[in-house]
Amino acid sequence: MRELRRHWTPTAVVFLALAVAGLVGTWTFNVFAIVQMRDFVGDLVSSGPAVSSITVDLLVVAVAGSVFVIVEARRIGMRFGWLYVVLSGVTAFAFTFPLFLAMRQRHLTAHSDRRTA
Repeated sequence: MRELRRHWTPTAVVFLALAVAGLVGTWTFNVFAIVQMRDFVGDLVSSGPAVSSITVDLLVVAVAGSVFVIVEARRIGMRFGWLYVVLSGVTAFAFTFPLFLAMRQRHLTAHSDRRTA
């Protein structure tokens, strides 16, 4: 059990909690949209300028974050960094980005432990 908790810093735990909140929060509304048979993409861009503004804002952040995930994963030697970007299309970027940050923190902690040992 101790091995499972190894390398989980408080920062990594915060990112993991945000990932869970992002998954639950987005999928709650995704389920509502599916049950109500809504046009998900149409609703994003046609529900008024405020919703469209938020949509564009979050889309730009998601693209920038996706680039960061891929570049940072390569830089620090994390395998399968691209998978977080792919999974965001199936789940939500609000889930995969904090999950990546949590796994990144664990990776950095594990590698700093190896260097000091």
